[in-house]
Amino acid sequence: MVSDELWAEIEPLLPPRPPRRHRFPGRKPLDDRKVLCGILFVLHTAIPWEYLPQELGFGSGMTCWRRLRDWNDAGVWQQLHEVLLGKLRAAGQLDMSRAVIDGSHVRALKGGPKTGPSPVDRRKPGSKHHVITDAGGIPLAASLTSGNRHDVTQLLPLVDKVPRIKGIRGRPRQRPDRIYADRGYDFDKYRHELRTRGITPVIARRGVGHGSGLGTRRWVVEQTIALLHWFRRLRIRWEIRDDIHEAFLTLACAIVCWRRLQRSKS
Repeated sequence: MVSDELWAEIEPLLPPRPPRRHRFPGRKPLDDRKVLCGILFVLHTAIPWEYLPQELGFGSGMTCWRRLRDWNDAGVWQQLHEVLLGKLRAAGQLDMSRAVIDGSHVRALKGGPKTGPSPVDRRKPGSKHHVITDAGGIPLAASLTSGNRHDVTQLLPLVDKVPRIKGIRGRPRQRPDRIYADRGYDFDKYRHELRTRGITPVIARRGVGHGSGLGTRRWVVEQTIALLHWFRRLRIRWEIRDDIHEAFLTLACAIVCWRRLQRSKS
């Protein structure tokens, strides 16, 4: 599940383990690579932590959960995402001439922070995944909010969350030239804010008939959201803690980038 190439990218980012006690050292910690396989198994299958099969050698579900939490607190998943974005840019796969943004509802069956009554699911508890991609659908950043937050409230935070992407000589790239969005983002205030950041807004206007052609540009973000929701743990929010669900979301973005990078090499 974790190839040698992928492990070579992740291992240097992991924080060092605390030194073991000389007296009563306890059980030796499980190998990080095996634990990562367990985390990815949960991300792919959505199996409850407590039911993680011991015979697969991933360790207990609690061990995997703790490492996911600790590595997220150490910024491992965000760093991995940034490293892979840099490699995609170096490979000529990143197109920052335009970016596309959108959001998607997911159920939050257990509630918790960043949940709210979903307007598209009979006001049941839900959350939203907000995603911004490059012109080719590569995820640049993602965020989590309650299900009743308006999409436009996350436009500027998501734009500002895009990391400074290295990969080639010169200044790192962070801002796209243009941003495409649907009618949910149709507010002149936010158009002005984008322009002050040096970004040209291309946002559909409410009350104007369809057929503007924006859909031919915007479909890539919908495809990327579908790819993220292919990870079953993201289709429904099972985590009460928002930071754990966000850890899965960032890790999934990194995996999507990794797959795109591997495809560019074939």
